Amino acid sequence: MLSQYIRNLTKLVPALGLIAAGASPLVVIEYQLPRSGAFPHDPAVGGDGIVWYTDQQNSFIGRLDPATGKITDYPTPTPASGPHGIVVAPDGSVWYTAQRIGKLGRLDPKTGHIEEYSLPAAARDPHTPLIRKGIVWFTVQQSNVYGRFDPRTHDARVWTVPTGRALPYGMVNAPDGSIWVALFGTNKLGRIDAESGALREINLPQSGARPRRLVVDESGVVWYSDFARGYLGSYNPRTGAFKEWLSPGGASSAPYGIAIAPDGRIFYDEARSGSIVAFDRKSGQVETIKIPTPGSIVRNISVDSTRSRIWLALSGTSRLGKIELK
Repeated sequence: MLSQYIRNLTKLVPALGLIAAGASPLVVIEYQLPRSGAFPHDPAVGGDGIVWYTDQQNSFIGRLDPATGKITDYPTPTPASGPHGIVVAPDGSVWYTAQRIGKLGRLDPKTGHIEEYSLPAAARDPHTPLIRKGIVWFTVQQSNVYGRFDPRTHDARVWTVPTGRALPYGMVNAPDGSIWVALFGTNKLGRIDAESGALREINLPQSGARPRRLVVDESGVVWYSDFARGYLGSYNPRTGAFKEWLSPGGASSAPYGIAIAPDGRIFYDEARSGSIVAFDRKSGQVETIKIPTPGSIVRNISVDSTRSRIWLALSGTSRLGKIELK
């Protein structure tokens, strides 16, 4: 009886998050944004180290030069466009989703000029953008669709998620050329065939799971933040195996923005604790990094692999955050 009890307890250890968590020597360095009421939603960093961000509330695209601390604002052509997600393309151009007006925007970093592109009527609230082979992919949360836009021809196409009210949210590239999407309104992940656009849904084991953001590591394993249950989860497409770890902040911690750092660790935000969690995939150990300013929610994280740092949009506090990893 005792031996069976011990075996059962051992199986539960990862799910219960019993691997010791502690304070981290890492710190969040904050940058105060000068615009009154600034609401940075997402950050993106280019190969030159310049950080771009969406100021959703004021409808600006912001630029931060970390070397000088200089911040520059670029107003979106359509007022009150509500810029949401943002990404820097390989050619240096900056793409964002204008969530409130159903458009994509492209900013030329050399001139600051912004061009807007209308999307099909079904894509009324574009959410997260992604660049793959020069094509802009995007999720459309409330409309329950996802799509792609060709900057060369301006052709756009959208597909409806098979499950109703799936709320397609975070979107990432995978090493095998596929695209993964978190279906936040369900307990599902989605795998998109980037050639055909077809989506295959994968059910998470727990019916109450609600994956919000996700990343894919070098071996193809999908890591996701379970916002509803307070877990970090992983799914291995090759084996079909799922694993999950209770976040240090507990079931109500609301894991949100997530990224894989250059050192291989998974970094994610606990939206309700004001902390960043660093998870070591090899040892299973976690560290917590307290965000200095209370009220910060990190909806997305951008990685600067060249300089070994990660960038955070500290929504609700008019700040950006940086974590130096070396």
